[in-house]
Amino acid sequence: MQNFLKIKKILFFFIFLTFLFSSFSFAQESPTSTQPSKLSNPQGNLSPIQETEKEKKTLQNEIYILRTKIAKLDLQIQENQLMVKDLGFQIKETETSIDKTSLRIENKREQITNILRTIYEEDQKSFFEILLSERTLSDFFDSLNQLQILHSENQELLKEIKDLKSFLESEKTFLDEEKIDVERLLSIQSLQKKESENIKGDKDWLLEETKGQESEYQKLLAEKEKKAAEIRSRIFELIGVARAPTFGEAYEISKFVYEITGVRPAFLLAVLEQESRIGQNVGQCFLRDTKTGGGVRAKTGEEISRVMSPTRDVKPFLSITEELGRDPFNTLVSCPMSFGWGGAMGPAQFIPSTWVRYRKRVSEIIKKAADPWEIKDSFLAAALYLADYGADKRIPEAEWKAAMIYFAGRIDSRFRWYADQVLVKATEFEKDIRELEGG
Repeated sequence: MQNFLKIKKILFFFIFLTFLFSSFSFAQESPTSTQPSKLSNPQGNLSPIQETEKEKKTLQNEIYILRTKIAKLDLQIQENQLMVKDLGFQIKETETSIDKTSLRIENKREQITNILRTIYEEDQKSFFEILLSERTLSDFFDSLNQLQILHSENQELLKEIKDLKSFLESEKTFLDEEKIDVERLLSIQSLQKKESENIKGDKDWLLEETKGQESEYQKLLAEKEKKAAEIRSRIFELIGVARAPTFGEAYEISKFVYEITGVRPAFLLAVLEQESRIGQNVGQCFLRDTKTGGGVRAKTGEEISRVMSPTRDVKPFLSITEELGRDPFNTLVSCPMSFGWGGAMGPAQFIPSTWVRYRKRVSEIIKKAADPWEIKDSFLAAALYLADYGADKRIPEAEWKAAMIYFAGRIDSRFRWYADQVLVKATEFEKDIRELEGG
Protein backbone atom coordinates (compact mmCIF):
# COMPACT_ATOMS: atom_id res chain seq x y z
CA MET A 1 0.00 0.00 0.00
CA GLN A 2 2.83 2.40 0.82
CA ASN A 3 4.46 1.82 -2.58
CA PHE A 4 1.12 2.46 -4.26
CA LEU A 5 0.72 5.73 -2.37
CA LYS A 6 4.20 6.86 -3.44
CA ILE A 7 3.38 6.14 -7.08
CA LYS A 8 0.00 7.86 -6.72
CA LYS A 9 1.57 11.00 -5.23
CA ILE A 10 4.17 11.14 -8.02
CA LEU A 11 1.39 10.90 -10.64
CA PHE A 12 -0.66 13.56 -8.84
CA PHE A 13 2.36 15.88 -8.67
CA PHE A 14 3.06 15.32 -12.37
CA ILE A 15 -0.54 16.19 -13.34
CA PHE A 16 -0.48 19.29 -11.17
CA LEU A 17 2.78 20.54 -12.73
CA THR A 18 1.48 19.75 -16.22
CA PHE A 19 -1.61 21.88 -15.62
CA LEU A 20 0.30 24.66 -13.83
CA PHE A 21 2.85 25.16 -16.57
CA SER A 22 0.78 24.23 -19.61
CA SER A 23 0.20 27.89 -20.43
CA PHE A 24 3.92 28.27 -21.17
CA SER A 25 3.86 25.52 -23.78
CA PHE A 26 0.57 26.81 -25.22
CA ALA A 27 2.13 30.15 -26.08
CA GLN A 28 4.85 28.50 -28.12
CA GLU A 29 2.66 26.46 -30.45
CA SER A 30 1.34 27.28 -33.92
CA PRO A 31 0.33 25.46 -37.12
CA THR A 32 3.86 25.68 -38.45
CA SER A 33 5.43 24.15 -35.35
CA THR A 34 4.79 20.58 -36.47
CA GLN A 35 7.85 18.46 -37.26
CA PRO A 36 9.23 19.28 -40.74
CA SER A 37 10.09 16.60 -43.28
CA LYS A 38 13.39 14.91 -42.55
CA LEU A 39 14.17 14.94 -46.26
CA SER A 40 13.71 18.68 -46.69
CA ASN A 41 15.21 19.64 -43.31
CA PRO A 42 17.45 16.89 -41.88
CA GLN A 43 18.38 18.89 -38.75
CA GLY A 44 14.75 19.63 -37.88
CA ASN A 45 15.51 23.38 -37.65
CA LEU A 46 13.19 26.06 -39.01
CA SER A 47 14.48 28.35 -41.73
CA PRO A 48 14.24 32.16 -41.19
CA ILE A 49 11.14 32.24 -43.41
CA GLN A 50 9.53 29.40 -41.44
CA GLU A 51 10.37 31.16 -38.15
CA THR A 52 8.67 34.32 -39.41
CA GLU A 53 5.58 32.36 -40.43
CA LYS A 54 5.53 30.64 -37.06
CA GLU A 55 5.60 33.93 -35.10
CA LYS A 56 3.25 35.79 -37.43
CA LYS A 57 -0.03 36.79 -35.79
CA THR A 58 -2.61 35.43 -38.18
CA LEU A 59 -6.16 34.26 -37.64
CA GLN A 60 -5.15 30.74 -38.69
CA ASN A 61 -2.33 30.64 -36.12
CA GLU A 62 -4.52 32.05 -33.37
CA ILE A 63 -7.30 29.52 -33.96
CA TYR A 64 -4.73 26.72 -34.02
CA ILE A 65 -3.24 27.88 -30.71
CA LEU A 66 -6.67 28.05 -29.08
CA ARG A 67 -7.60 24.58 -30.37
CA THR A 68 -4.30 23.20 -29.10
CA LYS A 69 -4.94 24.67 -25.66
CA ILE A 70 -8.41 23.11 -25.60
CA ALA A 71 -7.07 19.71 -26.67
CA LYS A 72 -4.34 19.74 -24.01
CA LEU A 73 -6.76 20.77 -21.29
CA ASP A 74 -9.22 18.07 -22.35
CA LEU A 75 -6.40 15.52 -22.13
CA GLN A 76 -5.44 16.76 -18.66
CA ILE A 77 -9.08 16.53 -17.57
CA GLN A 78 -9.24 12.91 -18.78
CA GLU A 79 -6.02 12.10 -16.88
CA ASN A 80 -7.49 13.64 -13.74
CA GLN A 81 -10.70 11.67 -14.14
CA LEU A 82 -8.68 8.43 -14.32
CA MET A 83 -6.75 9.42 -11.20
CA VAL A 84 -9.95 10.26 -9.33
CA LYS A 85 -11.48 6.94 -10.39
CA ASP A 86 -8.36 5.05 -9.34
CA LEU A 87 -8.31 6.82 -5.98
CA GLY A 88 -11.98 5.98 -5.57
CA PHE A 89 -11.18 2.27 -5.88
CA GLN A 90 -8.25 2.62 -3.51
CA ILE A 91 -10.42 4.43 -0.95
CA LYS A 92 -12.94 1.57 -1.05
CA GLU A 93 -10.16 -0.98 -0.59
CA THR A 94 -8.75 0.95 2.34
CA GLU A 95 -12.19 1.31 3.94
CA THR A 96 -12.75 -2.45 3.55
CA SER A 97 -9.37 -3.14 5.11
CA ILE A 98 -10.21 -0.81 8.01
CA ASP A 99 -13.48 -2.68 8.59
CA LYS A 100 -11.68 -6.04 8.58
CA THR A 101 -9.00 -4.79 10.95
CA SER A 102 -11.64 -3.35 13.29
CA LEU A 103 -13.43 -6.72 13.30
CA ARG A 104 -10.19 -8.56 14.10
CA ILE A 105 -9.55 -6.20 17.00
CA GLU A 106 -13.06 -6.84 18.32
CA ASN A 107 -12.54 -10.63 18.07
CA LYS A 108 -9.28 -10.37 19.96
CA ARG A 109 -10.99 -8.32 22.65
CA GLU A 110 -13.65 -11.01 23.07
CA GLN A 111 -10.95 -13.64 23.44
CA ILE A 112 -9.20 -11.56 26.09
CA THR A 113 -12.51 -11.04 27.88
CA ASN A 114 -13.09 -14.81 28.01
CA ILE A 115 -9.56 -15.46 29.25
CA LEU A 116 -9.80 -12.78 31.94
CA ARG A 117 -13.17 -14.16 33.05
CA THR A 118 -11.68 -17.65 33.43
CA ILE A 119 -8.64 -16.31 35.29
CA TYR A 120 -10.89 -14.24 37.55
CA GLU A 121 -13.09 -17.25 38.38
CA GLU A 122 -10.03 -19.33 39.24
CA ASP A 123 -8.61 -16.52 41.35
CA GLN A 124 -11.78 -16.51 43.45
CA LYS A 125 -11.06 -20.10 44.62
CA SER A 126 -8.85 -20.64 47.63
CA PHE A 127 -5.76 -22.81 47.46
CA PHE A 128 -7.48 -25.64 49.40
CA GLU A 129 -10.60 -25.46 47.18
CA ILE A 130 -8.47 -25.93 44.11
CA LEU A 131 -6.49 -28.70 45.74
CA LEU A 132 -9.60 -30.56 46.89
CA SER A 133 -11.42 -30.10 43.57
CA GLU A 134 -8.75 -32.03 41.70
CA ARG A 135 -8.73 -35.81 41.88
CA THR A 136 -4.98 -36.16 41.85
CA LEU A 137 -1.97 -33.98 42.54
CA SER A 138 -1.12 -34.24 38.86
CA ASP A 139 -4.50 -32.68 37.99
CA PHE A 140 -3.76 -29.86 40.38
CA PHE A 141 -0.48 -29.03 38.66
CA ASP A 142 -2.17 -29.32 35.28
CA SER A 143 -4.66 -26.65 36.38
CA LEU A 144 -1.84 -24.36 37.49
CA ASN A 145 -0.10 -24.90 34.18
CA GLN A 146 -3.32 -24.12 32.33
CA LEU A 147 -3.61 -20.80 34.17
CA GLN A 148 -0.07 -19.91 33.15
CA ILE A 149 -0.91 -20.72 29.55
CA LEU A 150 -3.97 -18.46 29.77
CA HIS A 151 -1.82 -15.62 31.13
CA SER A 152 0.64 -16.14 28.29
CA GLU A 153 -2.14 -16.18 25.69
CA ASN A 154 -3.56 -13.03 27.23
CA GLN A 155 -0.22 -11.22 26.78
CA GLU A 156 0.04 -12.38 23.18
CA LEU A 157 -3.49 -11.19 22.44
CA LEU A 158 -2.73 -7.80 23.99
CA LYS A 159 0.34 -7.48 21.75
CA GLU A 160 -1.71 -8.47 18.69
CA ILE A 161 -4.34 -5.84 19.56
CA LYS A 162 -1.64 -3.21 19.95
CA ASP A 163 -0.18 -4.11 16.54
CA LEU A 164 -3.64 -4.14 14.95
CA LYS A 165 -4.43 -0.72 16.43
CA SER A 166 -1.19 0.66 15.04
CA PHE A 167 -2.01 -0.80 11.62
CA LEU A 168 -5.54 0.60 11.86
CA GLU A 169 -4.23 4.10 12.58
CA SER A 170 -1.89 3.93 9.58
CA GLU A 171 -4.77 2.81 7.36
CA LYS A 172 -6.91 5.69 8.59
CA THR A 173 -4.04 8.08 7.83
CA PHE A 174 -3.73 6.63 4.31
CA LEU A 175 -7.47 7.03 3.88
CA ASP A 176 -7.36 10.69 4.92
CA GLU A 177 -4.48 11.33 2.49
CA GLU A 178 -6.37 9.62 -0.33
CA LYS A 179 -9.47 11.73 0.32
CA ILE A 180 -7.37 14.91 0.38
CA ASP A 181 -5.78 13.90 -2.93
CA VAL A 182 -9.24 13.41 -4.43
CA GLU A 183 -10.27 16.88 -3.28
CA ARG A 184 -7.12 18.37 -4.79
CA LEU A 185 -7.63 16.58 -8.09
CA LEU A 186 -11.26 17.66 -8.26
CA SER A 187 -10.20 21.24 -7.54
CA ILE A 188 -7.62 21.13 -10.33
CA GLN A 189 -10.15 19.51 -12.63
CA SER A 190 -12.62 22.31 -11.92
CA LEU A 191 -9.97 24.89 -12.85
CA GLN A 192 -9.12 22.97 -16.01
CA LYS A 193 -12.76 22.77 -17.09
CA LYS A 194 -13.25 26.47 -16.44
CA GLU A 195 -10.14 27.33 -18.42
CA SER A 196 -11.21 25.05 -21.28
CA GLU A 197 -14.64 26.70 -21.39
CA ASN A 198 -13.04 30.16 -21.41
CA ILE A 199 -10.76 29.24 -24.30
CA LYS A 200 -13.64 27.71 -26.27
CA GLY A 201 -15.55 30.93 -25.71
CA ASP A 202 -12.57 32.94 -26.95
CA LYS A 203 -12.33 30.78 -30.09
CA ASP A 204 -16.05 31.07 -30.85
CA TRP A 205 -16.00 34.81 -30.21
CA LEU A 206 -12.98 35.27 -32.45
CA LEU A 207 -14.57 33.38 -35.33
CA GLU A 208 -17.83 35.29 -34.88
CA GLU A 209 -16.11 38.70 -34.80
CA THR A 210 -13.83 38.09 -37.76
CA LYS A 211 -16.23 35.88 -39.76
CA GLY A 212 -13.12 33.88 -40.67
CA GLN A 213 -11.57 36.82 -42.54
CA GLU A 214 -7.86 37.60 -42.03
CA SER A 215 -8.38 41.33 -42.68
CA GLU A 216 -11.00 41.53 -39.93
CA TYR A 217 -8.67 39.71 -37.58
CA GLN A 218 -5.86 42.21 -38.21
CA LYS A 219 -8.24 45.09 -37.44
CA LEU A 220 -9.31 43.37 -34.26
CA LEU A 221 -5.68 42.70 -33.33
CA ALA A 222 -4.79 46.37 -33.77
CA GLU A 223 -7.69 47.41 -31.54
CA LYS A 224 -6.67 44.90 -28.86
CA GLU A 225 -3.06 46.07 -28.93
CA LYS A 226 -4.21 49.68 -28.55
CA LYS A 227 -6.47 48.75 -25.64
CA ALA A 228 -3.69 46.72 -24.01
CA ALA A 229 -1.32 49.70 -24.24
CA GLU A 230 -3.93 51.91 -22.56
CA ILE A 231 -4.42 49.40 -19.74
CA ARG A 232 -0.68 48.94 -19.28
CA SER A 233 -0.03 52.68 -18.96
CA ARG A 234 -2.97 53.36 -16.63
CA ILE A 235 -1.90 54.54 -13.19
CA PHE A 236 -2.44 52.02 -10.40
CA GLU A 237 -3.19 54.13 -7.36
CA LEU A 238 -1.38 53.06 -4.20
CA ILE A 239 -1.26 54.78 -0.84
CA GLY A 240 1.97 55.51 0.98
CA VAL A 241 4.34 55.54 -2.02
CA ALA A 242 6.23 58.43 -3.60
CA ARG A 243 5.26 57.41 -7.15
CA ALA A 244 2.30 55.25 -8.04
CA PRO A 245 3.17 52.52 -10.58
CA THR A 246 1.36 51.94 -13.84
CA PHE A 247 -1.01 49.00 -14.03
CA GLY A 248 1.54 47.23 -16.23
CA GLU A 249 4.26 47.69 -13.61
CA ALA A 250 1.96 46.57 -10.80
CA TYR A 251 0.97 43.51 -12.83
CA GLU A 252 4.60 42.54 -13.45
CA ILE A 253 5.30 42.69 -9.70
CA SER A 254 2.18 40.65 -8.95
CA LYS A 255 3.32 38.00 -11.48
CA PHE A 256 6.67 37.76 -9.69
CA VAL A 257 4.83 37.39 -6.38
CA TYR A 258 2.48 34.75 -7.86
CA GLU A 259 5.43 32.50 -8.71
CA ILE A 260 6.42 32.56 -5.02
CA THR A 261 3.05 32.46 -3.27
CA GLY A 262 0.49 31.11 -5.76
CA VAL A 263 -1.84 34.06 -5.12
CA ARG A 264 -3.66 35.14 -8.28
CA PRO A 265 -2.34 38.52 -9.59
CA ALA A 266 -5.84 39.93 -10.23
CA PHE A 267 -6.91 39.06 -6.67
CA LEU A 268 -3.77 40.54 -5.09
CA LEU A 269 -4.14 43.77 -7.08
CA ALA A 270 -7.80 43.99 -6.05
CA VAL A 271 -6.92 43.67 -2.35
CA LEU A 272 -4.20 46.31 -2.63
CA GLU A 273 -6.45 48.73 -4.48
CA GLN A 274 -9.16 48.24 -1.85
CA GLU A 275 -6.64 48.92 0.93
CA SER A 276 -5.40 52.07 -0.81
CA ARG A 277 -8.95 53.38 -1.26
CA ILE A 278 -9.69 52.90 2.42
CA GLY A 279 -6.36 54.49 3.34
CA GLN A 280 -7.10 57.48 1.13
CA ASN A 281 -10.56 57.89 2.66
CA VAL A 282 -9.30 57.95 6.25
CA GLY A 283 -6.19 59.96 5.38
CA GLN A 284 -2.56 59.80 6.45
CA CYS A 285 -1.24 60.61 9.90
CA PHE A 286 1.99 60.94 11.89
CA LEU A 287 2.50 59.32 15.29
CA ARG A 288 3.35 61.82 18.00
CA ASP A 289 2.76 60.20 21.39
CA THR A 290 4.13 56.69 21.92
CA LYS A 291 2.36 56.33 25.28
CA THR A 292 -1.18 57.16 24.13
CA GLY A 293 -0.86 56.38 20.40
CA GLY A 294 -2.04 59.87 19.52
CA GLY A 295 -0.85 61.83 16.50
CA VAL A 296 -1.67 64.46 13.88
CA ARG A 297 -3.13 64.53 10.38
CA ALA A 298 -0.35 64.88 7.82
CA LYS A 299 -2.11 67.51 5.68
CA THR A 300 -3.61 69.74 8.34
CA GLY A 301 -1.61 69.09 11.52
CA GLU A 302 -4.90 68.48 13.35
CA GLU A 303 -4.39 66.49 16.54
CA ILE A 304 -6.11 63.10 16.48
CA SER A 305 -6.30 60.18 18.89
CA ARG A 306 -6.06 56.43 18.14
CA VAL A 307 -3.42 56.83 15.44
CA MET A 308 -1.63 53.71 16.68
CA SER A 309 -2.32 51.16 19.41
CA PRO A 310 0.25 51.84 22.17
CA THR A 311 0.03 48.30 23.55
CA ARG A 312 -0.03 46.39 20.26
CA ASP A 313 1.73 48.42 17.56
CA VAL A 314 3.91 51.25 18.88
CA LYS A 315 6.83 49.05 19.97
CA PRO A 316 7.03 47.05 16.70
CA PHE A 317 6.60 50.30 14.73
CA LEU A 318 9.63 51.82 16.45
CA SER A 319 11.58 48.62 15.71
CA ILE A 320 10.61 48.69 12.02
CA THR A 321 11.50 52.34 11.50
CA GLU A 322 14.79 51.95 13.38
CA GLU A 323 15.82 49.01 11.18
CA LEU A 324 15.02 51.01 8.03
CA GLY A 325 16.58 54.25 9.27
CA ARG A 326 13.25 56.11 9.20
CA ASP A 327 12.09 58.82 11.58
CA PRO A 328 9.12 57.24 13.41
CA PHE A 329 7.50 60.62 13.98
CA ASN A 330 7.72 61.67 10.34
CA THR A 331 6.73 58.39 8.68
CA LEU A 332 3.22 58.22 7.23
CA VAL A 333 0.71 55.72 8.58
CA SER A 334 -3.06 55.53 8.17
CA CYS A 335 -5.36 57.60 10.35
CA PRO A 336 -7.98 55.63 12.32
CA MET A 337 -11.35 54.75 10.81
CA SER A 338 -14.56 55.39 12.75
CA PHE A 339 -13.68 52.28 14.77
CA GLY A 340 -10.45 50.77 16.07
CA TRP A 341 -6.94 52.11 15.62
CA GLY A 342 -5.00 53.48 12.66
CA GLY A 343 -1.28 52.89 12.10
CA ALA A 344 -1.40 50.85 8.89
CA MET A 345 1.78 51.16 6.81
CA GLY A 346 2.47 51.43 3.09
CA PRO A 347 0.55 50.14 0.06
CA ALA A 348 -0.49 46.86 1.70
CA GLN A 349 -1.64 48.69 4.87
CA PHE A 350 -0.02 46.30 7.34
CA ILE A 351 -0.28 47.26 10.99
CA PRO A 352 3.17 47.04 12.66
CA SER A 353 2.38 44.02 14.85
CA THR A 354 1.34 42.03 11.76
CA TRP A 355 4.25 43.23 9.62
CA VAL A 356 6.84 41.90 12.10
CA ARG A 357 5.33 38.42 11.61
CA TYR A 358 6.13 38.57 7.87
CA ARG A 359 9.24 40.76 7.90
CA LYS A 360 11.71 37.87 8.13
CA ARG A 361 9.99 35.81 5.41
CA VAL A 362 10.01 38.76 3.02
CA SER A 363 13.64 39.59 3.82
CA GLU A 364 14.74 36.02 3.12
CA ILE A 365 13.15 36.20 -0.34
CA ILE A 366 14.31 39.69 -1.40
CA LYS A 367 17.71 39.40 0.34
CA LYS A 368 17.46 42.75 2.14
CA ALA A 369 15.59 44.40 4.98
CA ALA A 370 11.86 44.26 4.26
CA ASP A 371 10.25 47.71 3.89
CA PRO A 372 6.43 48.02 4.15
CA TRP A 373 6.58 51.30 2.22
CA GLU A 374 8.35 49.66 -0.76
CA ILE A 375 5.94 48.46 -3.46
CA LYS A 376 7.57 45.11 -4.20
CA ASP A 377 8.05 44.29 -0.50
CA SER A 378 4.47 45.17 0.38
CA PHE A 379 3.06 43.16 -2.55
CA LEU A 380 5.03 40.12 -1.45
CA ALA A 381 4.05 40.43 2.22
CA ALA A 382 0.37 40.86 1.33
CA ALA A 383 0.45 37.77 -0.88
CA LEU A 384 2.18 35.68 1.80
CA TYR A 385 -0.51 36.72 4.28
CA LEU A 386 -3.34 35.95 1.85
CA ALA A 387 -1.78 32.59 0.94
CA ASP A 388 -1.55 31.68 4.63
CA TYR A 389 -5.33 32.05 4.80
CA GLY A 390 -6.11 30.05 1.66
CA ALA A 391 -5.94 32.49 -1.27
CA ASP A 392 -3.35 30.30 -3.00
CA LYS A 393 -6.18 27.83 -3.72
CA ARG A 394 -7.40 30.38 -6.30
CA ILE A 395 -11.09 29.60 -5.87
CA PRO A 396 -13.74 32.26 -5.02
CA GLU A 397 -14.68 30.86 -1.60
CA ALA A 398 -11.07 30.70 -0.41
CA GLU A 399 -10.22 34.13 -1.81
CA TRP A 400 -13.33 35.67 -0.20
CA LYS A 401 -12.35 34.30 3.22
CA ALA A 402 -8.73 35.41 2.81
CA ALA A 403 -9.83 38.94 1.86
CA MET A 404 -12.16 39.09 4.87
CA ILE A 405 -9.39 38.00 7.25
CA TYR A 406 -6.95 40.45 5.63
CA PHE A 407 -9.29 43.30 6.52
CA ALA A 408 -10.89 42.22 9.80
CA GLY A 409 -8.49 39.59 11.12
CA ARG A 410 -11.36 37.07 11.19
CA ILE A 411 -14.51 36.02 9.36
CA ASP A 412 -17.09 38.65 10.33
CA SER A 413 -20.30 39.11 8.33
CA ARG A 414 -20.38 42.81 9.24
CA PHE A 415 -17.45 43.37 6.89
CA ARG A 416 -18.53 41.13 4.02
CA TRP A 417 -18.79 44.27 1.85
CA TYR A 418 -14.97 44.38 1.80
CA ALA A 419 -14.53 40.83 0.50
CA ASP A 420 -17.43 41.24 -1.95
CA GLN A 421 -15.89 44.38 -3.45
CA VAL A 422 -12.47 42.72 -3.70
CA LEU A 423 -13.86 39.81 -5.77
CA VAL A 424 -15.78 42.18 -8.04
CA LYS A 425 -12.62 44.22 -8.64
CA ALA A 426 -10.56 41.05 -9.16
CA THR A 427 -12.94 40.03 -11.96
CA GLU A 428 -12.40 43.42 -13.63
CA PHE A 429 -8.62 43.14 -13.27
CA GLU A 430 -8.72 39.60 -14.69
CA LYS A 431 -10.27 41.02 -17.85
CA ASP A 432 -7.57 43.69 -18.04
CA ILE A 433 -4.87 41.06 -17.58
CA ARG A 434 -6.34 38.95 -20.38
CA GLU A 435 -6.09 42.00 -22.63
CA LEU A 436 -2.45 42.49 -21.64
CA GLU A 437 -1.65 38.85 -22.29
CA GLY A 438 -3.34 38.94 -25.69
CA GLY A 439 -6.13 36.60 -24.60
